Amino acid sequence: MARPIAVGSWFAKEECGNGISHIWEPNVVERTRCNIWHVRGRERDLIIDSGMGLASLAQFTGITPGRPVLAVATHTHFDHVGGHHEFAERAVHRAEAGILARPSRRNTVIDVCVTEHTFLAYPDERFTPEHYEIEAAPPSMLLDGGEILDLGDRRFEVLHYPGHSPGSIALWESGTGVLFSGDVVYDGELSDSLYHSDHDEYVGSLLRLREIPVRLVHGGHHASFGHQRFLEIIDSYLRRPSEPHDLSK
Repeated sequence: MARPIAVGSWFAKEECGNGISHIWEPNVVERTRCNIWHVRGRERDLIIDSGMGLASLAQFTGITPGRPVLAVATHTHFDHVGGHHEFAERAVHRAEAGILARPSRRNTVIDVCVTEHTFLAYPDERFTPEHYEIEAAPPSMLLDGGEILDLGDRRFEVLHYPGHSPGSIALWESGTGVLFSGDVVYDGELSDSLYHSDHDEYVGSLLRLREIPVRLVHGGHHASFGHQRFLEIIDSYLRRPSEPHDLSK
């Protein structure tokens, strides 16, 4: 069945307080729809993930021309990096830098994840899922984990949690207890079945992540959540393997 053409803006936005905006693509189905986060700092802004790249995210944000902005990729799956090419400063974990620089339908998982059923409406009459690709966006900053992204009045620590993908990261603001977690943890069934996922690494990452004293998690998909739900999601995943893990430490 043919999809209609989207009317109005491709994006929607809500203000979350404390200088954080949540941006999303309403015409992408919920299970695929990425959360895009715009964090405003005194000296520069962060864009955390950038959606599918089907419309101009830079224009939608309304960021003042010339204002410093760093676009961070929590990982390089298509739904998180489609708009990165619009920003001059781009950061990604070293393990996935080659994907951001040379994206393909396979290495961004378009080939297994994108069909007509991904959309409620198409961005324009020329669009077809079969020809959808991500534009290359070579990173200007390589991350290893442990870096501090300083916005002038707030600081985010880069945490490396491989498993969903080799370069999956989260950004942790210890002063507020806010974690931007990408697809490391979100309020849904966590995915470890893609071509470069690693279940054992994911278990180790979540055991480490579980110790972070989060107050609020802004995930890569679905609604934000608090500490108790954070523990429930992680523990549910950790109970999947045949060998139990000690959740009491």
